[in-house]
Amino acid sequence: MSSSRRRIIRPTAPAAVDSERQKQLQRLRGRLEHERTALGRWQIRLKRAFNTVAKHQKAIARLERQLAR
Repeated sequence: MSSSRRRIIRPTAPAAVDSERQKQLQRLRGRLEHERTALGRWQIRLKRAFNTVAKHQKAIARLERQLAR
């Protein structure tokens, strides 16, 4: 005779592990917010530096054109 397959019954996760996971998630969210803020600051600096480089390149190209004439 064929018998039905037995189902594996796994114990549910205890509440202590769940609260520990919540603490870990909270720490990760805080760190993510901190890193996003730092990235925003660096992007502002990078944009400013990029604009400065572009301005100098434009001035150099203009001066080279004037010298070529």
